[in-house]
Amino acid sequence: MSEPSRLLEQIESGFGAQARSSDAMAAGAMADGPGAIPKDGASAYSLRRLSLASLGVIASGLVLAIGIAAGLYLFSAAVAAAGLAGVLLLIADGIRAVDSDRTGAETRQDGDWDRHETSALLSTIHDALGDLAIMRGMDGKIVHANAAFHRACGLDDARGLTCAAIGLSFEPKVEPNHYLVRIAAPEGLRLYDWHDVIARDPASGRLMRHSIARDVTQEARAAREREDARRRAEEASQAKSRLLATVSHEIRTPLSGILGMSHLLGQTRLSSEQKNYLAGMQQSGHALVQLVEDLIDFSSLSAGRFQFRPSRQDPRGVIESVVEMLSNRAHEKGVEIGATVSADVPALMEFDAARLRQVLFNVIGNAVKFTELGGVFVSADIVEDCVRILIDDTGPGMSGDELKRIFEEFEQAGNDEQRAKGTGLGLAISRRIMQACGGSLTASSAPGRGSRFEIRLPLAEVERVTPERRVRLARSHVLVMAPDGPASAALSSTIATLGGRCHRATTLAAAQNVISDVLAGGAALTDIIVDHRHAGQFKQLLALQSAVARLDVRRTYLINPEERNNHPVDQMDGYEAWLIRPLREKSLVEVLLGRLKGIEKRDAINDNRPILREEPTIAPAKQSPRGILLAEDDPVNALIVRTVLERAGLTVQLATDFGAVDQILSGAGDPAQAMPELVVTDLNMPGGDGFSMIKRLRENEAMGPGRRLPVVVLTSDVRLEVRDRLIAAGADVVLPKPADPQRLMAEISRLLAIR
Repeated sequence: MSEPSRLLEQIESGFGAQARSSDAMAAGAMADGPGAIPKDGASAYSLRRLSLASLGVIASGLVLAIGIAAGLYLFSAAVAAAGLAGVLLLIADGIRAVDSDRTGAETRQDGDWDRHETSALLSTIHDALGDLAIMRGMDGKIVHANAAFHRACGLDDARGLTCAAIGLSFEPKVEPNHYLVRIAAPEGLRLYDWHDVIARDPASGRLMRHSIARDVTQEARAAREREDARRRAEEASQAKSRLLATVSHEIRTPLSGILGMSHLLGQTRLSSEQKNYLAGMQQSGHALVQLVEDLIDFSSLSAGRFQFRPSRQDPRGVIESVVEMLSNRAHEKGVEIGATVSADVPALMEFDAARLRQVLFNVIGNAVKFTELGGVFVSADIVEDCVRILIDDTGPGMSGDELKRIFEEFEQAGNDEQRAKGTGLGLAISRRIMQACGGSLTASSAPGRGSRFEIRLPLAEVERVTPERRVRLARSHVLVMAPDGPASAALSSTIATLGGRCHRATTLAAAQNVISDVLAGGAALTDIIVDHRHAGQFKQLLALQSAVARLDVRRTYLINPEERNNHPVDQMDGYEAWLIRPLREKSLVEVLLGRLKGIEKRDAINDNRPILREEPTIAPAKQSPRGILLAEDDPVNALIVRTVLERAGLTVQLATDFGAVDQILSGAGDPAQAMPELVVTDLNMPGGDGFSMIKRLRENEAMGPGRRLPVVVLTSDVRLEVRDRLIAAGADVVLPKPADPQRLMAEISRLLAIR
C-alpha cells in the first residue's frame, strides 16, 4: 500500500473513532431526556468538541500537504475543504454548548435569587404583622425562621432545632394541620393559632413543612372573659329565680292565712261596718298576690322560660269578663266602662286565654286607674289578620316622654299618688307577653286628650264567622236613653254590629225627636232601654207624650251592679227586663229577642280584688268514710283548708311532716285511722318534699293491686316547670296558694267521683 493510501486509512480510522465517541455521547444525552446535558457535565462536553475541532484542522492540513506532494491537487483540496467545514461545524457547536452552559448557570442563579427574595419578602411581611413563620424538614428540624419567631421563643438562631426541643406545646384543633400552640415567651405565656402546610422545595426537591402562627392571646382572654361574664349572668339569673321562688313562697304562705281567714270570716254574721273593713283587707291581700305574680312573670320573661298554653277559646268572652271584673273599680270612681266586639271576630280561635286576660287586665286596669272623668271604652275588630283590641280612655293623656317610658320596667306615668298604686311592671310584662306570642302592644296619647292602647293578637286556627251573626238583631230597632259615655256607646255599637238599628238619646229632647219620627210613620221601635240615671227623663217622656205608653215596645232597665240593692224589683214596675252594665253581648241579645226577663245574674262582679258579698254555699263532696289526708305544716293554712273540707262534710286527718305522711300511706300509722281516700298536701314540709313523696306513693301502687290514690298539691311556687314536674311525678291537681275554696272543692269532688 502506498504511503498516501496508508495515510488516508489512518485518518479515516481516526475520524471514525471520533465519530463513534460523539455518537455515544449524543446517545447518552438523549437517554437523559430532550435537551439534557451529558452526565460528565456541559463544560467537559464542550472541551471535547473543541479538541475534535483542533484535530480536524491538523488533519485537513496534512491531507492538503500530501495531496499537493502526490499531485492529487483537486482531491486533496476537496478533502481538506470538507474537513475544514466539519471543523467549523464542531467549533460552532462547541461555542453553542459553552453559551448554553453559561445560560443555564445564570438561570439557576436567577431562580435561586428569586426564591431567596420571595422568602425574604414573606418573612418581612409576617414580621411586620407579628406572625411567626418557620420552615421545617420532615424530620422536624427548623430550616428557616423569621425574626418574630426568634423574638417569641427568645432565641438567636433556631435552625437545626425542633419545636419540641424549644418547648412548644401543640393542642390539635378540629381542622387538619391546625393547632393551638402555647409558647413561654419572655413576657409570659402566649397563645398562637398555628397552621401547617406541606410543600416540595423547588431547589432541592425535598418535602418541607411551612408553618404560620398568629398571636391570639388577647382574643382568647376576651373570649374567656365573655364566657365568665355569661356564666356569672346565668348564676345571677338562677340566684334571682331562687330568690323569687323563696320570696313567693314566704309571702304566699302568710297571704294564704290572711285571705283564707278573711274568707271564713266573711261567712259569719257581720255588721255593715265590719263587712267594709273586711272588704278592704281582702282587696289589699289580692293586690299583694298580684304584685308577687307580676314579679314572677317578669323573672320568667327575662330568663326566656315564659311558656304559652294556647287552646280554642272565645276572645269575646275573655274581653267581656275582664271588663266585668274591672267595672266595680270604675264605678267606685264614678267613671263608665263598656266593651263591644265586632261581628267579624271569630267565636273560637287558638290563643292562650289566661295570658290575654292578664294583658287586658293590666292595660284596662291602668286606663281605669288614670281616668277620673268620662270612662274607658273597649272595642275589638279584625285588622290585617289580627284581632285588634282598642282601649280608649278619657284620662289626662301622656306626653311624648311619658309614652317612651311607660313600657319600660319600673316606669310609671301620672302623679305621685297614682305611681304609689303599682310597681310599673304591668305594661312592661304585657308588651313582652304580646311580642312573645307574635302580637303587639302599642300606645298613642296627647296631654288633655286621653290615651289609646292597641293590642294585636294574630289569628290562628280560627272558626269562620257565620253570616247569621251579622243579622242576629236585624229586626231590632232600639231607643237608648242614657248619658253619653262608653256604656251607651258600647251598647249602641253592639246592636249595630249585629244588624240592628239604635238611637242614642242623651237628653229628653233627643228622645222626643225619635218618638216623634216613629209616630210620624217611621220604622217602628221594638225596644226602649233606659239607663237608671235617665229614669226620671223617661217618666217625663211618658207624661209629655202619652202615645209612648201605647207603643208596642219592650222596656228594659239598665243599672250598675252596685245599684241593685237600691232598686228592689218590686219598685221597678213598668219594665219588662233588667240588664246590668257593663253588658254582655249574649244577655243583650237574649233580652232584645224576648228570651230573657228579670235581672241578669253575674258570677264575676269583681276586679280580682272582690267586693264582699254573700258567699254561695259549697256543695258537699261525695261522702268519704275514709276521709281526706291533709299534709300541711303551717297551722293557719291547715286550719283554713281543714275548715273548708269539714264544712263540705268530709273527715280530715292532719299530718304536719312527710314522715307522718309516709307512715299513714304505708299503713304503719295509727291502726284506728283508716287509709285516706284522697291526699291534699303542701309541696314543702319537714321530712322531705312533695316530689319524693308522690314518687314513692306511685311506685308502691305499681307494685301492688291497690287503687290509685288521688293527690292534690297546694304550693306557693307557681312556676310552670314546678307544676309540670309535679304532674310528671304523679300529682293529679296542682293549685296555687292561697287556694280558692270553690276551686279546691270542685277538684276534690271531681277526683272522688272518679273513684
